[in-house]
Amino acid sequence: MVSDEWKLRGKPERLERKYLFDNYDQLRDFLDDAAKLSEKAEFYPDMGFGKDYVNVTIHSNEGEETLAENLKTFADDLDNLLAKAN
Repeated sequence: MVSDEWKLRGKPERLERKYLFDNYDQLRDFLDDAAKLSEKAEFYPDMGFGKDYVNVTIHSNEGEETLAENLKTFADDLDNLLAKAN
């Protein structure tokens, strides 16, 4: 189940979340782990980051109006990486 930190937007569905970090080293570790997760899942979310944050958007698959379960699982997996990075 996707945490309440994720915001569900519509038409087509997408999930959005901002992750905050205490320092750049934590952010960098998170991004490195997220890259490995993306390669394993063969899914690459939109990410934008600054010194102590990263914004993530997970779009529904092309041609689909709703998010597939594997994308919700991917969001959960990113949340698990946050716990590791902090």
